Amino acid sequence: MVLSKPARIGIIKLGNIGSAPLVEFLLDERAERQDIEVRVVGSGSKITEKDSAKTTSNMLDFQPDLILIVSPNASLPGPSEARNILRESRVPVIVISDGPAKKAAKTLEEQSFGYLIVEADSMIGARREFLDPTEMALFNADLIRVLSLTGVFNLLCSEIDKVIEALKKGIPPALPKVVVDKEKAVEAAGFTNEYARVKAMAAYEIAKHVSDLTTEGCFTVKEWERYTRLVAAGHEMMRVAARLADEARELEKGQDTVQRTPHYDDGTTLQKTKLIEKPQRPKG
Repeated sequence: MVLSKPARIGIIKLGNIGSAPLVEFLLDERAERQDIEVRVVGSGSKITEKDSAKTTSNMLDFQPDLILIVSPNASLPGPSEARNILRESRVPVIVISDGPAKKAAKTLEEQSFGYLIVEADSMIGARREFLDPTEMALFNADLIRVLSLTGVFNLLCSEIDKVIEALKKGIPPALPKVVVDKEKAVEAAGFTNEYARVKAMAAYEIAKHVSDLTTEGCFTVKEWERYTRLVAAGHEMMRVAARLADEARELEKGQDTVQRTPHYDDGTTLQKTKLIEKPQRPKG
């Protein structure tokens, strides 16, 4: 049956990753879409089983047509508990997570969940000797810049919109099962300049490997001087990745070929590349 009302999109945020702060705004960047109604609930920075269960239960009161769960490492007990609760609801669920979630991909498929796993959404350097509120905000700002400019957010938005369109038409949605690597991300960015493309790929790959250092610094190394240097180095890598990604977009701007994909108020994704040009509905 075709939906006669806006599709209800529930977004559950458990803890934080770079894909989390803006996900609801990616779907309705100008607050004009009439085809969706969005509700966001979150557990704050903690992702314990108790916090995750309470947050998830609150979302079910909204009676959503689609649920997005955004969290670090989907295999952790907290996110796993949230999914256990949602399995009984029979609501379509897409898990958005970071690289460590790849080890849960098979389980997610067996449980009929969709997933969008972003390899470059690396872990922050969460050591008290290094991380304060300012450093946390700067890291996330750099990470969001990388995910935006390398095409990750374009890809997430496109995959979620496909599911929303199916729901609106009354068609059982095919949930995405995508591990977002550098090539998938950059393809979604729509670069025309080859140097822009390779700069974006380099930025993505650097961001991906930030977690090698932050994971080592947070969980392996015990000497505080060593782990402080490791997590700081990881943050420097993310800063460089953000600068490279910015250079990629500047190359496209110089050619007036930046891909823009605004939403129309009915949810249609429009397209344009020239700055002084009206966005158009896709052909076909």
